[in-house]
Amino acid sequence: MSGSGAVLGADGKARCPWGAGPEDYTEYHDQEWGVPLRGVVELFERITLESFQSGLSWLTILRKREAFRSAFAGFEPEKVAAFDDADRERLLGDAGIVRNRAKIDAAINNARAVLRLDQPLDDLLWSFAPEPRGHHLARFEDVPATTPESTAMAKELKRRGFAFVGPTTCYALMQATGMVDDHLADCWRAESR
Repeated sequence: MSGSGAVLGADGKARCPWGAGPEDYTEYHDQEWGVPLRGVVELFERITLESFQSGLSWLTILRKREAFRSAFAGFEPEKVAAFDDADRERLLGDAGIVRNRAKIDAAINNARAVLRLDQPLDDLLWSFAPEPRGHHLARFEDVPATTPESTAMAKELKRRGFAFVGPTTCYALMQATGMVDDHLADCWRAESR
């Protein structure tokens, strides 16, 4: 996709290339991606879903999000931290979610890590948000996969006992929750901010 900027959708709006695909992506792009998000439950959900996405299409996770919310007790860290072996087996048998033992164990572990934090999860995560770029990138290929800030976030989360939170996952989280604004310059969302 050399030189790729925004793509014109059927509705006449220019969007980041990935957001002009299936309707699920378009809705997510237009309404959620890049919108600043706060809240412990909300950020625990996002970090968990980003971890489950590792190695998969985000579309897979997006389409299973409601099943994930149900399976993981609305992503309330206190409830997920209390999950036991029976819950693990229930999750491994739930076709509505991604049934990966390591990722399920990481989600439970990460809920416990959230409870051990000395500050709210969202405050910790947002402390790594970089200063705004001051401009939007013009080409899709210029959007980074990691940054020094996402690398620092991953290192700190791992130090605090989190799992499945590498620099790429952390940068995707930063993009999704508005810590960075990676809408392309000619995307209608960049123009609307």
